[in-house]
Amino acid sequence: MNKSLHRLDLNLLIILQYLLEERSVSLVAARLAVTPSAVSKALTKLRTWFDDPLFIRSPQGLIPTPLMLRLEGVLPEFLHTAKSVAEIRDSDNPKGVQFRLLMEEPLNLIMLHDLAVTILNHYPESAVSIRDWDYNSLSEVIAGEADIGLLGRESYPKSRESISAIPDIVNFDLLFTDRPLAFIRRGHPLLSEAWTISNLIKYPHISTEYANRIPWALDDLLHDLGYSRQIRLSYSSFEQSLQMAAHPGHELITCAPGYCRHYVTKFQLDLECRPLPFEESFYRQLDIPFLMLWHKRNAHNQKTRWLREQIRQSVAAFTGE
Repeated sequence: MNKSLHRLDLNLLIILQYLLEERSVSLVAARLAVTPSAVSKALTKLRTWFDDPLFIRSPQGLIPTPLMLRLEGVLPEFLHTAKSVAEIRDSDNPKGVQFRLLMEEPLNLIMLHDLAVTILNHYPESAVSIRDWDYNSLSEVIAGEADIGLLGRESYPKSRESISAIPDIVNFDLLFTDRPLAFIRRGHPLLSEAWTISNLIKYPHISTEYANRIPWALDDLLHDLGYSRQIRLSYSSFEQSLQMAAHPGHELITCAPGYCRHYVTKFQLDLECRPLPFEESFYRQLDIPFLMLWHKRNAHNQKTRWLREQIRQSVAAFTGE
């Protein structure tokens, strides 16, 4: 009796092909990263639909039945056709696609300066919006108002901006790990003094707002060690802080993620950058994991998957990781 194809879960046919190749439930389970029980249940459904045992257990593994041997001749061709159909769907770049990215400044200028052109070349009739990350940005990712967020988090154990604070409904990838550096105007008197915490905090600082908070993990660590910075000026981006720190005629210092040294070089700012004068055990607590965030609802969205891969490749090419 003929059976309706719509009553068969076509994903089961992939498992059937793997069973043909491996002749073992446990090996197929390992290949698919599922439990042997899940594969056995799938095989039971297939046996019911085909009204045939399909495989007979033996000491040498699973032995295909005559019906299974007939299927062996046509199943790979069927799966290849299905894959081709999926690729045609996935490669179709519809008109009017919107790309909305939120990222920490100046990350876009340093590592991802070609990203917008890459998107427009691949999706010629798309529209791309790239905005600075701010304290509302995580809510925008959660609400579906942004496709991807790119930012640094904090490693300091007491920080409210650690990776552990990211909601479960948001997926993320670690792109690279950085450390903050001090950026000091050339000719600054600090550069001729001993490089110590006491001398670093002796001078006024420029801070960059992070998640609507002017003090950040550096200030938390200094406080726990019995120190504090004199924050005299604050900006909403590292780019602004670096530009101000490079101006002559003041003694202001700023601290920013290490990747910002490439911004200093690119725009020829009159700044020297130095590692912060902490012992390694303390400095490690200021490590900055840089993340790519997206809502779980977009985990299998073709556009978002493609965009995530482009970002990974761009960052890897820049960092050498």
